[in-house]
Amino acid sequence: MAKKDFKKEEQNLENVQEALNTTSAWIEANQNKLTWVITIIVLVVIGVLALNTYVIKPKAAEASNETAKAVAYFAQGNYELALNGDDVECIGFEAIANDNSCSQEGKLAALYAGVCYYQLGDYTAAAEYLAKFDANDVNVDPAASQLLGDAYVCLGEYDKAIDAFEAAADSENELIAPMALKKLGFVQMELGDNAAAKEAFETIKNDYPTSAQAQDIEKYIAIVK
Repeated sequence: MAKKDFKKEEQNLENVQEALNTTSAWIEANQNKLTWVITIIVLVVIGVLALNTYVIKPKAAEASNETAKAVAYFAQGNYELALNGDDVECIGFEAIANDNSCSQEGKLAALYAGVCYYQLGDYTAAAEYLAKFDANDVNVDPAASQLLGDAYVCLGEYDKAIDAFEAAADSENELIAPMALKKLGFVQMELGDNAAAKEAFETIKNDYPTSAQAQDIEKYIAIVK
């Protein structure tokens, strides 16, 4: 009996370690999922951009045209040129965001700039620009918040990551919320708050039972009990 208990405890410890390791390695291990989330951002933002192009006020037309040039580089995966421009025709998202910070175009450029910096591995700059974005859109905002949380995780700023993941989860977006909740739970575990982690995991189980994140959620609920 003692041997069985020992083995069970050893297995529990291995499970805990696995969960903790998942927190610190989430970005690298789930790069495909993150790319998928970024793709959602891009598709929705391009849609918003196209709408703005047809209804934009004349004084903002130049910013719209510059954004379109940077989007072309972004779509090619050339994040450096999309961000900083090509010194010929495109000034890049960073300059657009900084020069038009109060306009919708400037906010969209800030989102793009944040994604570019994230893809280039500069998580401090990524967080700075992603934090500037706010479009009151049910799809773009939670996706941006989740990516902001990922950037904070990469920086080891877990308290800020929690705030960002909670914002994404509060959106109740069927695709993004369960992803944000799972990441939230992992970060809470990293900080030793198993009660908060359990709440996040159980929310996935109860509110998003058909999501991909719910498929193995019982394992994590068992760990934090």
